[in-house]
Amino acid sequence: MGSWVALLNSLVGHGDGQRDMEYVMHPGDKSQVSIFFPAAANDDILTHWLTMTGTPTVARSPPALIPPAGPTPGGTLPLSSIDKMVTALVNLIQVFPPSSLSAARDDQGAAVSAMRNGFARALVPYYPVAGRVAPSGLAVDCTGEGIWFVEADASCALADVDDLDSCPLLIPAELLLPLPPAGEKLDGFILMAQATRFTCGGFAVGISFSHAVFDGQGAAQFLRTVGELARGLPATSVVPVWDRDVFPDPPTSPPQQQLTEFRFVTQVADISAERIARVKDKFKQAAATSTGEGCSTFDAVTAVLFKCRALALAAALPDDAEVGVGFAAGTRHLLRGVLPAVDGYYGSCVYLACFTRTSRAVREAALAELVGAVHYGFGVPGYVFPFDDHANFVGMVYYVRPPAPRRGGLRVVLRCVEEPHAAVFAAELAKFA
Repeated sequence: MGSWVALLNSLVGHGDGQRDMEYVMHPGDKSQVSIFFPAAANDDILTHWLTMTGTPTVARSPPALIPPAGPTPGGTLPLSSIDKMVTALVNLIQVFPPSSLSAARDDQGAAVSAMRNGFARALVPYYPVAGRVAPSGLAVDCTGEGIWFVEADASCALADVDDLDSCPLLIPAELLLPLPPAGEKLDGFILMAQATRFTCGGFAVGISFSHAVFDGQGAAQFLRTVGELARGLPATSVVPVWDRDVFPDPPTSPPQQQLTEFRFVTQVADISAERIARVKDKFKQAAATSTGEGCSTFDAVTAVLFKCRALALAAALPDDAEVGVGFAAGTRHLLRGVLPAVDGYYGSCVYLACFTRTSRAVREAALAELVGAVHYGFGVPGYVFPFDDHANFVGMVYYVRPPAPRRGGLRVVLRCVEEPHAAVFAAELAKFA
C-alpha cells in the first residue's frame, strides 16, 4: 500500500510550465459496443465492454461520494477572469505498473482504501473542490458534498493491453475514466476519480477535473496532497490558496471569434535524446556569438515540430501564409508579493504566448533560428497532461515523458494535421527519432 500511495504522490512537475502525462488516451475502435447495466442493490457490475475480438472487460462499481473528512466552510467563492476562460472538464489517466505493488487482492483493496482516505483528508484544506461550480459559471458553491469516486476491475493484466502505451489504446479510455451516477449533470463537477485494478496488481487512475477550478499545475498540486495524506502524513506540505480576486476582470469582454473545425488525426512520435541534444548544440553554437541564451528540451522539440509541420503542409499553403505556434506560459512567478503564498495557488495562472512566421520562412529556417523564436525556458517536461481527442478547432501537441525503456527522449502526441498531410508529417518527424 505504501508503494502505491508513494507513486500517487510522485505527481511533480517543472516550475511554472504545464504538466505532462506519461501515457496516451484514445477512444478506440468505434465498432466496439458499450453496454451499461442498471445499478442494483447487490450489483457491483455496471459496465461491460464487449467486442467480437475479445477486448478486455471492465467492471465498475456504482459511483460513491467521498465527502471531506472534517467540517469545512460554506458560502460562495468567486472564480477569476482567467478561470472563466476555460471551463471544460480535463481527463487524465495515470498508470501505475505492478513492479512495486503486490497482485494480492487484499493489498489492492488496501491501496484503494488509502486513496479514498487521502481524497477525504485533502478535501478539508481544499474544501472548494468538494463543492460545485455555480450554474452561472462565475463562482464555486462550497456545498461540502464531496467528489465522485468509482472502483473498477479490468479482466486483464496491464501487459495484455501494452501497459496502456499504444495509440490507440487497446482498452477504451472511456472505461478508465470516472462517470457520475445516471441523471447527474457534469456541468458543476469539480473533480471525479476512478481506480481500475488490473489482474497483475497494477492500477490505472482516471481523473476528470474542471479547468475552471484547476490548471494543470494546480491539479497536480491537489493530487500530490492526496498522495501525502494517503501515506498518513499529518498535514499537506503546501497550504492551498484560493485568492482568485487578485485577477481583475477585463474592462471589456474579448470579441467572439468564428472557429473553423478541422479533422485532425492523432499521431504519436518519439524524439530521441540524441536528436534533442543535437538541436540544443546547434542553438548553443549559434547563440554563443549573439544572445548567449540556453535551449530547453521544450524549445528544441517545439522547433522540430514547427518545421516538420510546415514541411508537411508545403503543398497546401502558399509561401506567404502565416503559420504560428502558441503555448500556455505559467505566470505564478509573477505573483510573488501579490498572493500570500504563490506555491499554494491552484487556479488557472497562465497566459498565451505565441509567434508567427510565413510558411516558407519556417520551411527554410535552420532549427537553431526557430529555437530562438520559440525560446521560453520551460525546461524538462514532467508527468501528466490533459488529452482531448475531440478538440478540432486548433492544432494541439502534448509533450509526454516516454514510458520505459525509452527514457531520455520525449514523446509527442499530436493533433495538428489532417489525414492528407499525416504521412508526410510522420516521415519528417521520423528523421528525429
